[in-house]
Amino acid sequence: MAILLSTPSSSSLSSSLLNLKPPSVSAFRTSSSSLFPTNTFTPKCSIFYASPIPIPIRGFGSKTSLFEVGGGNYGSYKSREISAKSSGIETGGTSSLTQSVFGVLHLIVSLGLILAMDKFLKQAFVAASIKFPSALFGMFCIFSVLIILDSTVPSAAKALVNFFEPAFLFIQRWLPLFYVPSLVVLPLYVKDIPAASGIKISLIIVGGWLATLCVAGFTAIAVRKAVNTQLVDAEPMGKPSPFSTIEVWTWTAVLITSFVVALFYPTALGTSARTCLPFLLAATVLGYIVGSGLPSNVKKVFHPIICCALSADITAYAFAYLSKSGLEPVLGYYLTKVSSNPGAGDILMGFLGSVILSFAFSMFKQRKLVKRHAAEIFTSVIISTVFSLYSTALVGRLVGLEPSLTVSILPRCITVALALSIVSLFEGANPSLTAVVVVVTGLVGANFVQGALDKLNFRDPIARGIATASSAHGLGTAALSAKEPEALPFCAIAYALNGIFGSILCSIPAVRESLLAIIG
Repeated sequence: MAILLSTPSSSSLSSSLLNLKPPSVSAFRTSSSSLFPTNTFTPKCSIFYASPIPIPIRGFGSKTSLFEVGGGNYGSYKSREISAKSSGIETGGTSSLTQSVFGVLHLIVSLGLILAMDKFLKQAFVAASIKFPSALFGMFCIFSVLIILDSTVPSAAKALVNFFEPAFLFIQRWLPLFYVPSLVVLPLYVKDIPAASGIKISLIIVGGWLATLCVAGFTAIAVRKAVNTQLVDAEPMGKPSPFSTIEVWTWTAVLITSFVVALFYPTALGTSARTCLPFLLAATVLGYIVGSGLPSNVKKVFHPIICCALSADITAYAFAYLSKSGLEPVLGYYLTKVSSNPGAGDILMGFLGSVILSFAFSMFKQRKLVKRHAAEIFTSVIISTVFSLYSTALVGRLVGLEPSLTVSILPRCITVALALSIVSLFEGANPSLTAVVVVVTGLVGANFVQGALDKLNFRDPIARGIATASSAHGLGTAALSAKEPEALPFCAIAYALNGIFGSILCSIPAVRESLLAIIG
């Protein structure tokens, strides 16, 4: 049965068209059995009514979901509307996928360039028999280029920083992971150290950390009072993305699959170290991801890097037990120190040079802050670095620690990459012990630095940031990043400068000779 609408007058039609309202979508979200009967449906003016000619509105029965309005039908309109929305979703999904692909490619290219530059500089310095840290030289080069571009073509400097931003955030996200290998293989390196020497080293680590923290913090406060420079807001620092469920499941799949393959085919990838690399790397990464997700009160005692190292060691022990190969050989596969046959630890430590190169970008971003607070930053960092080196040498002699061990722990408050370069300048040093001591110092600082700063009544963000980085380097910086954003820029700057000054000092023969004279 058809229902005819009478033709409205021109004035009423104009009024109706000015107050157009689309029909409620909910009215059409009924099942086909609950459509309005055609003999009771009284339509009002809608966007489908545009002609003064009587238009029939037909219902097609209770089993159809279409309303035909005039020469068209609402169902086809809704179909077109839904189709358009679906097309929009598909376009949005495609666009998002394209952005993700380009984002991954951008990360690969930018990070690859930094790693390639680090490798090239290492090879060049080895060929030229230059003992100065190659990554530090590269950092100076990058920073100089950025400063020159900023003074001549600012847009080019900004574009260069933006291009390497994904690589910088990647390094920042995974920074603690690059320190893990020395902890994972710790059982291999401490077995030859006498228990008495181990206790002395532990005392130097804890006492030296607290002493360096005090020296850096009180120096910063004293200089702050002297120069009386007003604190201004720092440049915002980008934060890496949190870990996702997809990452967890992906690394879990890699761990299980490669573990089983290595168990039944020990040399499937050519050597045992290469075959064990995937599951040992996956265990390390998973441990860090899980540890990072622990509650804050748990992380104060059980730091993510400890969880990370334990995860790798437990996995190594499980493989050693099931394969009956022994724990020591498996840990030897983790960190081979052979570039042609790398293990999981070699891959992670391969990023240490890129960490130093990334300092150039972090310092460039905060160049205005460095310039404004140069007196506080440089004075505090230089004094705390000199104090750390010479106090370690002196205390090592006073407690009767073996000279070779004392030399190995000299750069305890300097980031691993530069600490290893520093001890390579000394004869008889143990680089493995150096890496362990540096990481343990960072762990002590990461767990206790905020409580110590509060007890010492260090309230100034500059003093807190400099004291943290000068005593606990990268791990302290990572611990401070989420809780004290106002102190983080100073922490990041001091973290970079601390290693720079330490490397420069130890590259001076007179400084090395004076340190060795104190050690005896």
